[in-house]
Amino acid sequence: MSDKKGYFVHEKAMCESEVGEGTRIWAYAHVMKNATVGKNCNIGEHSFVESGAIVGDNCTIKNGVAIWDGVKLESDVFVGPYATFTNDMVPRTKSISSEFHLVSTTIKRGSSIGANATIICGTVLGQFCMIGAGSVVTKDVPDFALVYGNPAKVCGWVSMEGERLDFSKGDEVSDSKGRRYLFKDNKISLLN
Repeated sequence: MSDKKGYFVHEKAMCESEVGEGTRIWAYAHVMKNATVGKNCNIGEHSFVESGAIVGDNCTIKNGVAIWDGVKLESDVFVGPYATFTNDMVPRTKSISSEFHLVSTTIKRGSSIGANATIICGTVLGQFCMIGAGSVVTKDVPDFALVYGNPAKVCGWVSMEGERLDFSKGDEVSDSKGRRYLFKDNKISLLN
């Protein structure tokens, strides 16, 4: 069914929060009350956005992804199918401990997370980084880094659009769009 407010919620989805214009929420997805979802997002089937979670504008959340309280996706983030987020480093059932230790996670603008990757809470994924499918991210990821493995390690660098950057011949390179990148102190900076 279409909503008069400018976004789409499938008839078999549940949306308890206002979401941004142009957003689409597909079958069996659930956006809880007090969740924040921006404009022009696509939330795939069987996905879940918990109260307190933040999803920026232009995000793609593929099927089977749960965005928990304490997880913040900035704008233009891609989350592949069945990627997993966590939000408590010491989870226990209530019969053992009634304490919940919320640990926040931030996924910065333009990041991409591959299918079945696991993002451990407390990490920050840098702008335009790319997380390989099936990887387990246990620590912060730098801007423009390509990481994969278990635990995920920096295995290269990517442009804003995800093309590999090769710094083997110097500390400054251009991508196919003419954007220039500087590699210094094991970090990437966009020059233009």
